[in-house]
This record gives sequence, structure tokens and C-alpha cells, in this order.
Amino acid sequence: MAAKNTGFLSQVPGLAYFGLILTPLFWAGNAVVARGTVEHIPPLSMSFWRWIIALALLLPFGLPGIWHHRQVIRLHLGSMLALATFSVAAFNSLLYYAALTTTATNIALFNSTIPIFIALLAWLLLGDRTRPIQALGIGLAILGILTVIAQGDMSVLTNLQAQPGDLIMIAAVFSWGLFSVLLRRQSVPLPPLTFLTTQILLGTVVLFPFFLIDVLFFSGGFELSQATALPLLYFAIFPGILAYGFWNHGVHKIGPANAAIFMYLTPVFASALASVFLGESLGMPHIIGGALILAGLLLATRVGQRQPAGQK
Repeated sequence: MAAKNTGFLSQVPGLAYFGLILTPLFWAGNAVVARGTVEHIPPLSMSFWRWIIALALLLPFGLPGIWHHRQVIRLHLGSMLALATFSVAAFNSLLYYAALTTTATNIALFNSTIPIFIALLAWLLLGDRTRPIQALGIGLAILGILTVIAQGDMSVLTNLQAQPGDLIMIAAVFSWGLFSVLLRRQSVPLPPLTFLTTQILLGTVVLFPFFLIDVLFFSGGFELSQATALPLLYFAIFPGILAYGFWNHGVHKIGPANAAIFMYLTPVFASALASVFLGESLGMPHIIGGALILAGLLLATRVGQRQPAGQK
């Protein structure tokens, strides 16, 4: 279970779904921007500084809540540290490292398995059950993702060669799946802003020694300029603060397995963004794949709403 939601967020119908649609849009932007900057900003530096910026933006608003709820945070410190490690510290750091040694196609394929990891872990750890009609919706969505990725050429899928980054991406998607399930299982009665600020603070603390070792002995850091500062600001605000806040709220409201379905929109958004900002063409495979993904999304989430068994 995610942090306890109180006040405005919990009173707005449909806000969880709206946020879960924006989340893959921001993550798609994260992938597009990262592909253009990972050669200029080392992966650990990219991950660490995005969270430092996010923390600087959040602390003036979140620090009073942290102080007010310090006893609750101390009581649940172990759970929150685990959640922060799997999400804030691990996931994007691993993804950025994977981008150095594997292809964008491979990364998209592995990212598309995140809902599968979440559903599996939700079944193992929470006892969630998936109805056949939900499985059909998931299958349609997966077919849509493969259509978008393959661009009408199935040899793109059958001729993949394993790279070191492929193994790193397996670790990344497993890390996010475990975070999403533990987010629901570990009850932390904090307001959303307090919970998010604490998560970023703890995750940055976990990430710092790895970042320091990397700068001192491996990458040497990077040169700050407009070309590197603007991507970091985007990483901090959109796939950082907003996406994590929307994701936490969505998982709390509809459960990890149902929230995971929205991640099928990520490759669709990524294709659209690449078309606009990178000049890549948007062809029939994108249209067909997008339609399949949306059909699967609607089918799986509508059934999920009617099936509370095993979900809170």
C-alpha cells in the first residue's frame, strides 16, 4: 500500500487515472531526452543530480511535513528505505547505464515487461488474481507494444542479441516491479507530499556513495552548461517529482497490477515524441500498435475495477 492519501488528492474522482496517463508521457520524455544526453552526462551523475534538483524544489514544501511526521517516518524507516532504494536510487540509474551498452529497441522491450513483473510479484506477495479477460487485455497491450517496437518488421524482435545492457535492464524492471508491489504492501500513513519528499531524500542518500565513487574513480563527472542543465531540470520535475507522485497515488488507489497497465502507453508516447523532436516518422505500425494498447488498457482496467478480490 502506498502512503496514506488525505485531502484534495483522495477526493478527486479520476485523478489517479489522469495521473497514470501523464506518468508514461513523462517517462517517454525521460527516455527521449536521456538518449541524447547520456554520452555527455555519466549515468550516475544524471541520476544523482536529477534527484538533488528535485529535492531542492520539494524541500521548502515537504520539510514541514517531514518534521511533523518524524515519529511515523522513524517507525517505518526500514520500509521507506527499501522503497527509496528500489525506485529513486536503482531504477533510473540502471536504465541510464543500460543505455550505454544496449539498443533503444532492447530497452523498449524490457521496459514493456514491467507490468508482467508487477503482476507476477503482486500474485506472489499480495495474492492478487488475474481473470482471463484481464489476461486478454494484457495480451492485446503486449501485442500492441511489439507492433510499435518492430515497426512492421518482426525480424527486429527475432534477431535481438544480448548485450550487457540487457542484463542491466532486467535488473531495472525487476527493481521497479518490486518497488510498485512493496509500495502497496508497506503501509506508511503519511500525506503524499511528505511521503514523496522523504522517498527522494532517502533515495539520494543511498545513491550518493555510488555517485561519489563514480566521479572520483571512473567518469570524472561532467561540465555544467545549458545543454546539460536543461535535461537535468526536465528529469527532476517531470519524470522525477510529478511522475513519482502520480505513480504513488495511482498504485494506492487502484493497485499495482492495474496501475502497471498504463505503462503500455510509454512506447506510444515515446514514438510520438521521437517523431516531433527527432524527426522520426510515425507510420501505420504506430497507429495499429497504439490502438491495440489502448484497447488492452481499457479492457484490463475496467475488469480490474470490478474485481476487488486480493486488492485493497
